[in-house]
Amino acid sequence: MIMTPVYAGIATLVFVFLSARVIVTRGATKTTMGDGGHQSLQRAIRAHGNFAEYVPLALLLMALAELQDRSVYAIHFVGLCLLVGRLAHAFGVSREPELFTFRVAGMILTFIALLSGALINLGVTGLFAGILS
Repeated sequence: MIMTPVYAGIATLVFVFLSARVIVTRGATKTTMGDGGHQSLQRAIRAHGNFAEYVPLALLLMALAELQDRSVYAIHFVGLCLLVGRLAHAFGVSREPELFTFRVAGMILTFIALLSGALINLGVTGLFAGILS
């Protein structure tokens, strides 16, 4: 396996950044549990949580596809959609006022990554013949 570890490594760096941002915001707001009613902390927590909720499944799908010797391009397609999607989502959610366009674009790219990963693992790549096969 060559590609999935690279995407997992990059995703881990983003995860640590989002985690550190929650910690720093907790310190700045002097909030140890929950969000304490602080909008900035709530946004940091959700950006971090959303990342933690979606990335593991996408990475698993990528690893399984790679183990099945699926197309290199297909795996990169999933990985790039995932990373760009999660970064766009975190950026949009983190801003006050929220940048809803980034949030929506991030979710769409994340769902494309998950659906593509699922289809690739099921061997249904004919729908995306030029990109995923």
